[in-house]
This record gives sequence, C-alpha cells and structure tokens, in this order.
Amino acid sequence: MKLTDRLFEKVQQIWESYNQHEFVRGIANGTLEKSKFRFYLIQDYLYLLDYAKVFAYGVIKSKSEKNMKFFADCIQGVISSETDIHKNYMKILDIREDELTKPTLTTTSYTKYMIGVAATEGAAEIAVAVLACSWSYLFIARNIVAEHGNPDFYAEWVNGYASDEYAEANDVIIDLVNNLCVDYTEEQILNLEDILVNCSKYEYMFWDMAWNMR
Repeated sequence: MKLTDRLFEKVQQIWESYNQHEFVRGIANGTLEKSKFRFYLIQDYLYLLDYAKVFAYGVIKSKSEKNMKFFADCIQGVISSETDIHKNYMKILDIREDELTKPTLTTTSYTKYMIGVAATEGAAEIAVAVLACSWSYLFIARNIVAEHGNPDFYAEWVNGYASDEYAEANDVIIDLVNNLCVDYTEEQILNLEDILVNCSKYEYMFWDMAWNMR
C-alpha cells in the first residue's frame, strides 16, 4: 500500500460527508442559492491567495531543484488557472474588488493552520496539507459528474475540478508525497495523518461557513 492510500483511508469518511453537505448537494443538483455561492467564491478566492503562500514555503523547504520548480509551478497554477474559474463567476455575480478583503474566522483559521504547518514542518508535510483541498475537490467534483452530470450554472466549477488536467496535477502532488516519505518513521506518518485530518475537518467547516454565509 502506498502511503497516500493509507492517508486516504484515514480521511475517506470525512470526504464522503462533503458530498452529503447541503452546499455541495446544492451545487450537484443546481439548486444552490446564488447568494450562497457568491459568498463562497469571495471566501475561496481569499483562501486561495493564502493557499499559494503555502506552496511558497514548499520552494523554501525543498532540497532539490525539481521539487522547488514543482512548488513554484503550483503557485502559478493557483493564482492563474484556478482563480480564473472564480473570476468568471465573479463577473457574472458582480463581485467587486472591494469585497475581496474580509476573510471569515473559518477562512483565516484554516489558512493560518496550513501556513503554520508550512512554516514549521518539511516539504512532505506541506504537500499533505494542500492535498486536503486539492484531492477532496477532485473527489467531490467527480462524484457530482457521476451522479448528477453537469448542473447548468455550476458546470464550469464542476468541470474544472473534475477535469483530467486537474486530476493529473493532483496526482503529481500525491506522487511527491509518496516519494518524499519513503523513509518516514511511523511517528512521522502519524503526524502526516493528523495534518490531513485537521485540514479535512477545516474543509468541512468551510462548506458550513459557505452554507451559513458567516
């Protein structure tokens, strides 16, 4: 069993609960109120800006040029490709730039936790911290496509995270974790599990925040 298979087993139940969350089900069946999605987009955009900073620590903590380049490419991917989806919806929903300034307590707490991991731990721990978001979004989006197809208004969001391109980028992070952790002790692996579980719980809190709009 690969290490990431073990990590997935640790959080699979949490991730499956995302698919039952009112917010995610609303995207899946196309009934989610636009106001809730609008609130989510603002918070997720702010989240992504700090998410990119987590990858920046990966550049600092990497011991090889190859891994440095990988983390640097991830920064570019987050602040260009991934935010492009958000920006398209922002235009449709008339989200102004002056609204992109106030992260909620959940958003702040989640990103501060990841940045704390990035600042104090190594490249492998950083990669695991970002996987909770990256991998679970693929998990959610592909479940939506399999069970519901592509809901009209939310199709761009769903297709972006369910795409082969996104899956391939996520697989690179998974491979990086497995490669970096070949010689990890059981204690180090348990720490990785804690990081992934904590970030996965924050992901659920993020869906809650978006649904309740606070």
